[in-house]
Amino acid sequence: MSSETLADELAEQLLQGILDGRYRPGAPLPPEADIAEEAGVSRLTLREAVKTLRAKNVVRVERGRGTFVNPPNRWTDLSALMRAATASRPTANAAVPRRLIEARRVIEVGAAELAAARRDHAHLDALEATLDDMRAAAAGSDVESFVTADIAFHAAVLDAAGNVFLAALLDPLGRLLVEGRHQTSAHADIRVHAIEHHEAITAAIRSGSRERASEAMRAHMDQTERDLETYVLLSGRSGDDPAGGAAP
Repeated sequence: MSSETLADELAEQLLQGILDGRYRPGAPLPPEADIAEEAGVSRLTLREAVKTLRAKNVVRVERGRGTFVNPPNRWTDLSALMRAATASRPTANAAVPRRLIEARRVIEVGAAELAAARRDHAHLDALEATLDDMRAAAAGSDVESFVTADIAFHAAVLDAAGNVFLAALLDPLGRLLVEGRHQTSAHADIRVHAIEHHEAITAAIRSGSRERASEAMRAHMDQTERDLETYVLLSGRSGDDPAGGAAP
């Protein structure tokens, strides 16, 4: 096996150790000699692995002190961020969904404003159809169908906005968006909140008022952030299961 492959494998092992909580954000990695011996590799291979993680801003090197783990909100690699967002330990991933909502707010508030100015009857019909799907899924406690309809609603808003660049900006975050919605939509109260806000967004876009549409979408993003904090990050409950547990 080449040294490059060994370094890649070790970088993967170290990243997994960070996600598992073995190496915590803000804490230093063990000494080079210890990691290299445990992994059965040379120090040169270890340094290449650390270099890979540094390029993703997963770790940082402080001269004279060692190599330290950065919190996920400082990571710059999308694949690593997606793994952090779906990690089983809430303390490892809490910052990621918050940052995702921030990114959604920046893009989707503007998209709603454009949608109000550019929507036609077909766009409004699409929004109403996805709302009907959300209501039906909520009535049947079908989380999977609810998430599918929720994503379709926001895609319909982007379609009505008539700007392909907005959809292109959100597209790389697709898996994170799905995971985030599964975490929140698993709770019945959050499904109720989501439907109420989607109804308000639809009414605002139908009115043609750019101001109303942007305000409605911003209110939805704010509610989503509050629900994330209350039902997922703080409580650690797994949706409608009263026994609790990690969010899905």
